[in-house]
Parts: sequence; C-alpha cells; structure tokens
Amino acid sequence: MSSAHTTPSAPRSLAEALRARDDASLAALLRSRPDLITPVPTDLTQLATRAGTRASVLRALERLDRFALQTAEALAVAPDPASYGTLLGLMAGDAGAAGVAAALPRAVATLREQALVWGDDERLRLVRTARELLAPTPQHPSPTGLGPTVQEATSGMSPGRIQEIVTTAGLTTTHDSVSAVAALTALFTHRGKMAALLADAPEAALEVLSRLVWGPPYGQVTPEPAAHLRWLLDRGLLLPTAPGTVVLPREVALHLREGRAHREPEPLPPAVEPAAVHGPQVVDATAAGQAYTALATVEELLKDWDEGGPAVLRAGGLSVRDLKRTAVALDVSEPVAAFWVELAYAAGLLASDGEADERFAATPGYDEWLEQPAAERWARLAEVWLTATRTPGLVGGRDAKDRTLSALGPGLDRSAASEVRHRVLTLLAGLPHGAAPGTESVLARLRWERPLRGPRTDDDLRSRLARWTLEEAELLGVTGRGALSAHGRALLGMPAAPAAAAPAESSGPGDKLPVHHHHVPPAAEPLPGPERAAAAAAAARLLAPLLPEPLDHVLLQADLTAVAPGPLRRPLADVLGVLADVESKGGATVYRFTPASVRRALDAGRTAADVHAFLAAHSRTPVPQPLAYLVDDVARRHGHLRVGAASAYVRCDDDALLNEILADRRAAALGLRRLAPTVLATRSDPAALLEGLRAMGYAPAAESAEGDVLIARAHSHRTPPRTAPEPVPDGPPAPDATLLGAAIRAIRAGDLAATAPRKPSGDRPAGGELPRTSSAETLATMQAAVLTGESVWIGYVNAEGSASQRVIAPIRVEGGFVTAYDHTADEVRTYPLHRVTGVAELAED
Repeated sequence: MSSAHTTPSAPRSLAEALRARDDASLAALLRSRPDLITPVPTDLTQLATRAGTRASVLRALERLDRFALQTAEALAVAPDPASYGTLLGLMAGDAGAAGVAAALPRAVATLREQALVWGDDERLRLVRTARELLAPTPQHPSPTGLGPTVQEATSGMSPGRIQEIVTTAGLTTTHDSVSAVAALTALFTHRGKMAALLADAPEAALEVLSRLVWGPPYGQVTPEPAAHLRWLLDRGLLLPTAPGTVVLPREVALHLREGRAHREPEPLPPAVEPAAVHGPQVVDATAAGQAYTALATVEELLKDWDEGGPAVLRAGGLSVRDLKRTAVALDVSEPVAAFWVELAYAAGLLASDGEADERFAATPGYDEWLEQPAAERWARLAEVWLTATRTPGLVGGRDAKDRTLSALGPGLDRSAASEVRHRVLTLLAGLPHGAAPGTESVLARLRWERPLRGPRTDDDLRSRLARWTLEEAELLGVTGRGALSAHGRALLGMPAAPAAAAPAESSGPGDKLPVHHHHVPPAAEPLPGPERAAAAAAAARLLAPLLPEPLDHVLLQADLTAVAPGPLRRPLADVLGVLADVESKGGATVYRFTPASVRRALDAGRTAADVHAFLAAHSRTPVPQPLAYLVDDVARRHGHLRVGAASAYVRCDDDALLNEILADRRAAALGLRRLAPTVLATRSDPAALLEGLRAMGYAPAAESAEGDVLIARAHSHRTPPRTAPEPVPDGPPAPDATLLGAAIRAIRAGDLAATAPRKPSGDRPAGGELPRTSSAETLATMQAAVLTGESVWIGYVNAEGSASQRVIAPIRVEGGFVTAYDHTADEVRTYPLHRVTGVAELAED
C-alpha cells in the first residue's frame, strides 16, 4: 500500500522538501500552523528552521487527531528514515489490518502537510524535534510502550558480555561488538527464528515478557535473578540499563506484538451517537422558549443592578456572598448565576464603574441593547458566547496559586474555550435535525480529535469545556432538549437541515432509530468577523417568528395579585414592576400588590388616578374592589406627613397625629422633639426618618426645601462607556487568503535571492556566501548591469539595521542611489548604494 506521494528526486532536508511544494501546499502548511508566519520568514530555509523548533512542533503535535498522532509515534520508534512499507507494518501489524491500511495515507498526508514528516515514500523522516518528543527514553516512556532498540540498550555494555549473549542465543561469535549487535538485532527481527528461540523459554519467562510487552518496558531484578529471569538475560531478551533495572528491547516487543507499535490503532473517529431524537419543531420551539428566558434573565440581572451593583473585590471580581445574592435574586443556582453574569460582561452590558468605591453596573451599551428587537438581542448574546474565552464553569475553583477564582475576576480565560464550543456545536450539527447526542459520545470524539490537548492540561480541560458547552447551549437556547436548533445551526454559518432528515418524535437511548451520520468537514472552523455577524443575523431571522409576542395586558384577581400569562411589553412590565412585587415566575408571572408597592409607585410621581387608569387600561378583568380600596387608602395617607431637613423634621397639619407618633415607643430611636404644634424635629437624616416612620406603619412623603413633594424616581447608574473584554486567542489567528498570498510571495522571493546561483570569482565559489565588496566594485558592477540588463545578487542593510539578500535588475545608477526592479519585492525600488554590503553577478543558469 502506498501513500501515493512521491517526488522526482528525494529531498535532502526539510527546506528542500518545502522548496518542492507548490503554493497551494505551502498555503495549507501556513494555514494549519499559523505560528510559522509570525513574523513572515525571509525564505524557505528559515521557514523550515522555524517549523522544527520545539514550541512550534509541540503545538502542531497537540493539534493532531489520535490516528495521525499514532502514526507519528510509530515513525518515532521506526528506523530513520523509514519506508512507507515499514510504517504500514508498525501500524497494521503482521496481519495487516484493513482499516488501518486504508486510513494510513490520510495520516501520512496530514503529517506531510504540517511539515512534521518529509521525504518520499522510501525515505520518510519525522522532523528531529518531533522524534525527540515522541521517542522513548527512561525518563519519558513512549506512548507506544516500546523501549530502546538492542543497539541503544547495549551501548554501554562490555564487548565480552555482548559476545556471551550472542553465543547463548545460538549465534556465531563475531570479531567486534558492532557486528554482534547487528546479528542479535537480525535474530530478534526474524519472525521464524524468534519463534524457535521462544519455544524453548520457561513458562515463567514468557509470563515476564507478557507483562512488559505493552509497556512500560522496564522491570526490576535482584543481584541474583531467578532462573527464568537469568534465561532471558543470557539471551538478550532482557537487557540491563542500570543496576537492578532491565528493559525489554524494542525488537523483542515488536515480535511479541506481531509487529504492531500500538495495542489498539484507532484509524476512525468514534461516531457521535444520538441518545434521543425529537421532532424538529419541538426542538426549535423549546430552544426559542429558553432563548426568551435567557433575555429575561439578563434583563432582570441588570435591572437589579440598575442603581449600582455589588462592590468589586480588591483583587477584582464578585464576592462569593454577592454571587449567592445574585443567584437568589435570579432564582437559579450559583454556577448558573455565574454564567449569566459572565455572559453579560462578555457582551459589554455590564462592567466596573471605575469609581473610588468601585461597583459593577450596567454600561451605556445595555440601554442600546434594550432597544433592539428580541431576536437580535439574543443573537448578540449567542455570538459573544460562542467566541468568548472567559469560562464561567471555573468560578469557585482554584488557580495555580490556590486562590479562589471569582465571577468577573481575573484568571477565567481559557484560550481553548471558543474552539471547543464551536467544535461541540459542529458535531451536533452533523446529526439530523432533532437528534440529541449522548455526552460521553461527544467527549469520546473530542478526545480522539485532540488526544494531547486532553488529560495533559487542567485535568482534562477540554472535556470539562465540552460538558459546560452542552449545558450553556441549553440555557441560552442554542439547543433544545439537547439537540441543535435551526437558529443554532445558522449561528455556525451552516444551512438549515431539511426537516425530512429528522425522524418522528421519540426520546431515550432505547429508541434505535436510523440516524444518518452527516460528515462534518474538517474545515468547519470558527467564522471570521464579517461572516460571523452575517451568521448571527441569519440566526436572528430564524428565531424571530418563534419568540412569544409580548402581551399588553394582565389578569387582575381579587387576592391583590395580577397574573401575566406571558411576557409583557417593556413599558407595561416596567410600570408593573414598580406598582407590584413579583411573587412567582414561570410560564405565567404573578405580581402581588402591597401597601409598600403602591406607595413606591406614588413616591415615583404617580397619582391615585394614574394608578386606577393604568390598571383599568391593562387588565382583561375588572379591577377588583380590594385593589381599588388599597390604592385609595395608601394614596389618602401618602404625603400627610412631610419630612425635610433639620437634620430632619416632620410636619403635619394634624397635631393629634404628631402626638400619636411622639407617644409611640418605636419612635424613641428617632429622637423626635416638638418644635411647633405641627412640626417635629430630629437629628436623624431624612432618609432614616422616612424609613423609621414607614416601619411604624405611616406613609410619609419627602419634601424639598420649597415644601414641594419630592418625586423619588428610580436612578439608573451607568458606567462610563466600556468595551467588552477581548477573547484570549489560542496562539496566532489563522491567516486569511490575502495574508497567505502575500506571505508566500515574500517567502518565494526571499528564497530566490538566497538560492540564486552566482558566478565563481577568485576565492568565491559558486553558490557561496556573498563577500563584502568595495564601494568602487559595487558601483562598477551596478553600472555594468544597467548596460547589459542583467540581474545581480546583493546584500542590503535597511535603516533599522536588518540585513537581507535580494535579486535586483538595475535600471539606473545616479546620485549615490540605484533604481532597480527588485525580484524579491516584485516592484521597482530605489536603494542607497552605501547600504549595499556586497554584489555578485548571477550565473547564466
């Protein structure tokens, strides 16, 4: 089986292999490894060098799927270079697994595309840094479980001991250790001879080999090993690596494994199986209902913080106590409250006000957001959630310094969050509309796609991010009953799935319905900015018809309650929120009228007539008599007492009422004293006096210095204009087509300058380094090139002191400058001659 990738002549280095690529292949490399063009390399040699650095290689390995990584691991324990046939044997084993053989060309192509492997099919080479990272060492065992080769394990062994092993193994004694080790290696790699050798092994010896065969390959022995261990040591089937430590040679392990480098090659990704299947309409309706609830929750949160929210901790963020209070106010758990708080922050709807006593509050952007249609408001929240790197699920945990991570505080960014969210939703989009996957099925797929990004980081951070994504998508209304909604699919920039693709309504893992596993192309990457905005707009258009229409009425009841059978229009909800207290939420919201709530409306400037007219206009039922009496009774007493500043005073035309207040024991704390028959004074401030009198059952009203009643309107505290927090990228962003094209042209041009053949001259061989030439020689060569129209190769130092090499075709030389067509920059440029360090003519070829 061949990977169908050969070149006319085998490249001698990674740089030569890259030089043989076309522009499309180079673009694929730079797109998959964007760190290679940050900044743009000067030529292909520098690109190859950068592609072999430890940080870049490790990053590329972390982005490989499990089978491509297994292929790289197999190459790390194969001879260097290895043929494709050798690699196939290590992956498929002696039996030749058909699935592995079919998938291997794709894995090799992936490694080649990412410049982790180079060379033709007869000489495949893993880049040196990747081999160092993946090859087995005593300190870092190979993921394959294989140990060192016979040659590596015997490198420190005495020649006499090596000859003893060769003789005991039934081989002919050699004259040197090199040939002895080669003979032993040939024995261990010969299936027939090895089978014959092991046929005579004691049963206990075979048991020892079976324990070491799949790794770890190291074991402990005593100074006087047992007979079965001595049998293995004498024949080199176990080799000593340190006092008391032995290792199973790689060739022996591969024989026992029947040639396989891995116990279980995984050429195919695990399928994402549906745990339940629902009707598409049910999914979309459920998701839309939850989307509306999400909007109501965010509005309620910020309305609660309208006059200034909780204080900002000294270290930043929300205190545990304030998060608990927020959770109680929203009637949700603390983790869910943290999610809503973080979402509003990520959307730029709340921030710190920056005052001396710093508090969280809504931003001016919140008021703009409120004016948008409901579907557009949801689309903004969903778009921000999809791209944000702040991770609410971490709230309450500990950072590396054992400090508690708080909501809205530092340390919550995880660069992988947005990629995992997008990938999880993409996997859901690969199922038929209405199919909800099992959580473990999604996690298994993600672990196969990024095996090195899982257990190695943050206690399997990707799995936790995936679980949080599924929960948050349901809270936000991107999914409904666990299945991706139509507007959720549009949010990813994907077309809506045809309704016929989904089976009839069913649920539960026991319903074995035929599910077509749509192929999700690997190119399903997060959308760039303009396309992401267009996708959000499309999602809003799909969601809008599904959202409930706000109501303009309530149902008043005789028990002093009002029932809102659905979401209310904002003006109605705002007024009702002042006039009554919310008693319960759900499909219908219940409001309760109390003396305090009615007084709150009167304090806000409404009269009893206004309240009666409002109730009559917005109730589908007649205004109950108890409610009308309550409004009239509170209004009759409202403002009968007046409070001003003395520090504070109380005045009332009814001196009997003031006598009653003075006689009340509860008024002792207020320190009231009579100034006149109708005036009482106190040292308390007006706010405390108002609160104290209301606690005693009175309904006083505040008044101004002119004696007018003060209208206590709600004050909306806003922060100065704030920008939403920027996501923390997971490395350099993927380059767009324009940047890729420019980068490839620059690299090609720089490579042309670096590799252009030069004429031999004196002590300068063809193709050697450019020598420094004198000013006179540089000028003469330039003038000659103008006359002949030939190109020359120059060294040039710019104003910043950066040196480069270029191929130019001089057009004219005058005034200390040369004007030339620069092949490297693909344009006409003018260079000062004093910055040209050297010049050489190009060879005729």
